[in-house]
Amino acid sequence: MNREVNERAAGGLSRRAIIAAGALAAAAPRPGRAQQRPIRVGVLGDQSGLYRELGGPTAVLSARMAVEDFGGSVLGRKIEVVDADHQNKPDIASAIAREWFDRQDVTAVADLTNSAVALAVQQLARERGKITLLTGPATTKLTNEECSPTGFHWVFDTYSQAAGTAKSVLAEGGKTWFLLVADYAFGQQMAADVRNLVTANGGQIVGEIKHPLSIGDFSSFLVQAQASKAQVIGLCNGGDDTTNAVKQAAEFGILRGGQKLTGFVVTITIVHALGLETAQGLVFRESFYWDLDDATRAWSKRFWARAGRAPGMVQAGTYSSVMHYLKGVQAAGTDDGPTVAAAMRAMPVDDFFAKGTIRPDGRLLHDFFLVEVKAPSESTGPWDYYKIRRRIPAEEAAQPLSLSRCALVKT
Repeated sequence: MNREVNERAAGGLSRRAIIAAGALAAAAPRPGRAQQRPIRVGVLGDQSGLYRELGGPTAVLSARMAVEDFGGSVLGRKIEVVDADHQNKPDIASAIAREWFDRQDVTAVADLTNSAVALAVQQLARERGKITLLTGPATTKLTNEECSPTGFHWVFDTYSQAAGTAKSVLAEGGKTWFLLVADYAFGQQMAADVRNLVTANGGQIVGEIKHPLSIGDFSSFLVQAQASKAQVIGLCNGGDDTTNAVKQAAEFGILRGGQKLTGFVVTITIVHALGLETAQGLVFRESFYWDLDDATRAWSKRFWARAGRAPGMVQAGTYSSVMHYLKGVQAAGTDDGPTVAAAMRAMPVDDFFAKGTIRPDGRLLHDFFLVEVKAPSESTGPWDYYKIRRRIPAEEAAQPLSLSRCALVKT
C-alpha cells in the first residue's frame, strides 16, 4: 500500500505510527516461513457401509499408530492424519481426494477399500504426483492396465485370493463351480480370475450370476446356485455381502446338501460376524493373522487395547504401508510423490505384517497363508479363529510379472 492508502486506512494516524506499524508487520512471521506445513496422510475408506469392518475407522487408527511410532514428525515437519468416508461412491471419493490434493496438501492416501473407488483415486493421484497406499481394494487392474508410478498395492488382490483358494478346492475334488458375483469392478475382476484358474486346472464354470452391491437378501441367488448342482459355490464378493451370503446359505441347507461354499475375500471380521458354528471349516487365503508369531501378537495387543477387537489384514497393512511411506519421505528428503515412490521401491519392507519387496508394477510381494476356520471346540479364546494350513510363498501368491499389462514393467 502507498502512503495515501496507508493514511486513509489508519484513519489519521501519524506518519511515524504508520511507519512503525509497517515495520512490525514486516517483522511478523509469515505462514510457511516460521513453521513448515505438515506432512498430511489421508485415510479414505468406507466408514459406514458394507466394508466398514474390513477397513473403516480402525484403518484410520492403524495409520495414526504408524505416525505415533514413527515419532510424529519427518524432515522437521509434523505428520498429520486426515480421514473421510467415500461411501463406496467413486465420484464422492474423487471429490474428497481432489480437495485433499489441491487445497489440503495431502501427499499420500491409504485404505481405499472398494476397487471402483481405488481406480478413480489412483488415476487422480497419478495426475497430481501423489502416493496411493492401496490396502483395502482388490482388483488387479491397479497393478496392470491402471498401474501408477506412485501407486502401491499392499495387502491382497483378486489374483492372490482366487489362485490359492481355487487351486486348493480343485485339488480336493471341487470340479464344477457356480459363481455369485458382486456387480462392480472388484467382483467382476475376481470372477474373471476364478474362471481362468478353474478352467486352466481342469474345472468347469457351470453358472454365474451378478448381484447388486450391499444387498441384504441373497435368497434368489442362492436358489439358482443350489439348483445348478455345482459342487462349489464361489462367492466373488466381500464385506457384509459375504457375511450375509454365508449365513443365508447355511439357512438354506446348502452345505448339508453336499455343496461346498468358498469365499475369496473372507476376513477375520467376517468369521467373527458369522460365529465359529457357522464359519467352521471354511478354507481361504489370508495375508495376516494376529496370532501368527510374537511380532504380530505384540502389535495386535496394542491395537486391540485401543480398538476393542483384533486387527485384520487391512488394519495391519495400513499401518505397514504408512510406516513405509514415512520411511520413504525420510530417505528421499522430500515429500515429492515420484521421488518418494522411487525411495519406497528401493527399500525392502520388513515389519510384523510383511517381509518383502515392491515390484515395478507397485505390488508388494509378501507371503500369504492358507487358513481354515476352527471348530468352536478348537478355539481357546476371543478371536482365536484360524488354523494355518500352510505358508504360501510371495512368488506363488502374486500374479506372475510375465503376465503383467503394466506400462511400467519392461518385457
